[in-house]
Amino acid sequence: MSITFKPIEIVLKPGDCYFGDRNTRISTVLGSCVSITFWHPQLLVGGMCHYMLPKRGLKAGAEQALDGRYADEAMALLLQEMDSQGTSHKDYQVKLFGGGNMFPGLNSTNQIGVRNVLAARQLIKQHGFICMAEHLGDVGHRQVIFELWSGEVWLKHTQVSPLAEHELSNRSLG
Repeated sequence: MSITFKPIEIVLKPGDCYFGDRNTRISTVLGSCVSITFWHPQLLVGGMCHYMLPKRGLKAGAEQALDGRYADEAMALLLQEMDSQGTSHKDYQVKLFGGGNMFPGLNSTNQIGVRNVLAARQLIKQHGFICMAEHLGDVGHRQVIFELWSGEVWLKHTQVSPLAEHELSNRSLG
């Protein structure tokens, strides 16, 4: 008689962060957003975030709860989880995903995907992590599945085609 393993399935929406144990699988779908995965190979714990923007502009003196929609705050939330485990940040393996260009037919020098990728790389460096793998930028969206019992990340990348100018002008936004 064999025992079947039934993992806890967590699906992240934009702005979500989750930290779990070896019985957890975390998944999400990314466009211009970015996910950072953290995995502790000895303890089989880790987490993942799904952030939308590099940072929010807080007014001086404004105190607000951390919000996972922003890269720097999503990182802070996951660092708190690592600290609560009593683990050293340097023991985690880090991987980066996302930052796709979802509208390749539009010329934009300020693409959010590019800014999100830059934020992820800066935060990883700032906190002394080493990125073990990444799949960033390009055109299209990604489905990401992170298994905490193995540290493996499964990725499906789907390209999108540039829209012709007449398609953009004729597309209903309502």
